Amino acid sequence: MNRIEIFKTNIQEQSQAEEMKGFWDSSFIEHQAMWGFEPTNSAVIAKDLFIEQGIKDVLIPGIGYGRNARVFMENDIKVTGIEISPTAIEMAKEYYNSDMEIFQGSVTNMPFDTHLYEGIFCYGLVYLLNPDQRGKMINDSYNQLKPGGWMIFAVVSKNSSNYGKGKEVAKDTFEIGKGGQVFFYDMDTAKQDFEKHGLTDLFEIEEPNKTSTGKSSFKFILIKCKK
Repeated sequence: MNRIEIFKTNIQEQSQAEEMKGFWDSSFIEHQAMWGFEPTNSAVIAKDLFIEQGIKDVLIPGIGYGRNARVFMENDIKVTGIEISPTAIEMAKEYYNSDMEIFQGSVTNMPFDTHLYEGIFCYGLVYLLNPDQRGKMINDSYNQLKPGGWMIFAVVSKNSSNYGKGKEVAKDTFEIGKGGQVFFYDMDTAKQDFEKHGLTDLFEIEEPNKTSTGKSSFKFILIKCKK
């Protein structure tokens, strides 16, 4: 790739990041705590593993307004976040911990510090990125783990009821909202993305819709990696 191509790519990525920032900030302004305050099943499983492994220092990329952070903080685990929406950051500090450090920006610009964490937890998010961005974020996360540290990712499964909804823009990738897209994983693609990053286990779990009774749950794949 020559300098002109690199420049064009950087400009395009900056534009996409600004669009995503605007989209999520508007969403949080309009809907506030749109997913409720109960942690996801994935976060509870991660919490149990972190406690078992004696992990006390966790990074959460895509922390949002902090609903998944609470279950860690309640168990004396220090949380640092990354979040693209300034509104969500203010909500997280108001709801949970005004002293919690949250870096404002896109996960595509990781790392935001040189600190190595004992654990990393990421719910969703990575499936909103394109293939190159997914690879970079997973690699950046792994690089920010201490030796012996654990990272846990929860990604939406092709077995989820919302698979195939919207326009298909690439294999297993469908449009959502205003220009957003979701990549649906299966076991094979999860292995491909994580097998070089200390993959130890992966399995499918149910993630109930905790804000709307009567609506079907989502199926996610929980991915565990150890450095």
